[in-house]
Amino acid sequence: MSADLKRIVIKIGSNVLTQNDGTPDRIRMAALVEQITYLRQKGLQVIIISSGAVAFGRAAVPFPEKADPVVKRQILAAIGQIELIHSYQSLFSKHDINVAQLMVTQSDFRDRKHYLNMKNCFEGLLHKDIIPIVNENDTVAVTELMFTDNDELAGLVAAMADADRLILLSNVAGIYKGHPDEPGAELIRTVDQKSPQDLNQYILSHKSSFGRGGMLTKINMAMKSADLGIGVYIANGKKDNVLVELFDNTLACTYFIPNKAKESPKKWIAHSDSYSKGTVIINEGAEKALFSEKIISLLPIGITEVSGEFTKGDIIRILSPKGIKLGLGKAAYGYKSALEKKGLKNQKPIIHYDYLYLFDH
Repeated sequence: MSADLKRIVIKIGSNVLTQNDGTPDRIRMAALVEQITYLRQKGLQVIIISSGAVAFGRAAVPFPEKADPVVKRQILAAIGQIELIHSYQSLFSKHDINVAQLMVTQSDFRDRKHYLNMKNCFEGLLHKDIIPIVNENDTVAVTELMFTDNDELAGLVAAMADADRLILLSNVAGIYKGHPDEPGAELIRTVDQKSPQDLNQYILSHKSSFGRGGMLTKINMAMKSADLGIGVYIANGKKDNVLVELFDNTLACTYFIPNKAKESPKKWIAHSDSYSKGTVIINEGAEKALFSEKIISLLPIGITEVSGEFTKGDIIRILSPKGIKLGLGKAAYGYKSALEKKGLKNQKPIIHYDYLYLFDH
């Protein structure tokens, strides 16, 4: 890592904190706590996104095979989260480090005011030299409000906290050209804008026994975070001294090179797709203008269709004439006004540049 870094987010996957039989890997957890303490001694502020609550609760309560999966997950998470955070607290207290627990759901990031309240909470904890430990609140989250997995949550928190780096710890060292267990499988060390865009050809569909996500969600989140200006590492959390080697730049892993950092409102909007309330379809001229080198807002003259009962301040999607999703933005006025003004000249932007986020095009 470069010497000028100040703040990092570390996501620890379920498969890192559990053994093959599903029981908690307390030795691994203790080792990671030691390494995080080392990073703090080097001057880094650390936020932890920790999976593992369901796995920690798995051995506590037996369930029949036909048990409702949502209820089962809620109960295991409720039980396991207590043990998970207590374990972190006990381990960090040996180093005189305080920790705080933050339980969130996807809806907690739904609007700008709520988002900023959470951001202020993180800032306050870090200012007091307290490590925030974040996990999804599985006890109340239902399927449609759940994150894809904690990689998605980690990317969102990294953007919210203006982190310099995001570290995704899994049970593989990164992205390989081929199966990681195959002899001679090549590890992709760096990914940037010049790298092949379709990395999916290297990604396996296999998911962890204990987590919801896989490498595909990691790579998608890493690409988005890098676009926002956050460097992302995918590394093997089961490797001894993984964080120390990463800090010393000796670790074999995959690194997503960041672009220029985006402003805070754009970071929020980039992760707001699931909260969008409406859609605008733009013409080819508007599409070309948005993706030019110029700083430009989306004007009504470039809009051909408007849908969704959105109001001023809601997030809306931007689609191309062919229906391709181009970006997201905060609406400067509601659906009725947008419908009245579409295609007209000399109108105020429906999405100002400061509240416009475009996907890689």
